[in-house]
Amino acid sequence: MRGRHQLGLVRQTFYICGVLASLFPLLALPLLLLAVSPAVAGCTDAAAPRVDWRRCLHDGRDLQGVDLSGAVLRDASFSRASLQGVKLAGAEAPEVRFTSADMTGADLSGAVLRGADFTRTVLRGGSLARADLRQARFFRADLRGVDFQGAELAGADLSGALLEGALWVDGQRRCAADSVGACR
Repeated sequence: MRGRHQLGLVRQTFYICGVLASLFPLLALPLLLLAVSPAVAGCTDAAAPRVDWRRCLHDGRDLQGVDLSGAVLRDASFSRASLQGVKLAGAEAPEVRFTSADMTGADLSGAVLRGADFTRTVLRGGSLARADLRQARFFRADLRGVDFQGAELAGADLSGALLEGALWVDGQRRCAADSVGACR
């Protein structure tokens, strides 16, 4: 009888250990996700260099002359915002939306702006030098006098964009007065 009782104890122990082992991943997963998840963007954080505003909505905000150099703005929105003279040099801002924003004189040099939307944005006299603008949309944007020197424009949509006086990618050519949608 003793052997049979011990056999039952062994089976019961294996059963309990098996149940605990199968539950461990379910219990550990939330703790693991908390430990490795990226920092959450502080959408109410003050405007400053290197601020993390990914996926934040700043539509219609007045951020004139603010220094946001090196900021993380992935998937953020600044539609109809007042961004004259803003400094976004080196910003990480793929898929950001600047639709109908006033960015006159803004510095976006060296920024990563893949897939960004500048539809109807005013960026007169600004700098997009060395910026990654692949797949960006500039539909009907005012880009007169903008510095595009060294920018990556593969797949960018410049339909209806005003380019008069813009310094083109090669750093040598200025776009003619009749440059709409393409530098002439």
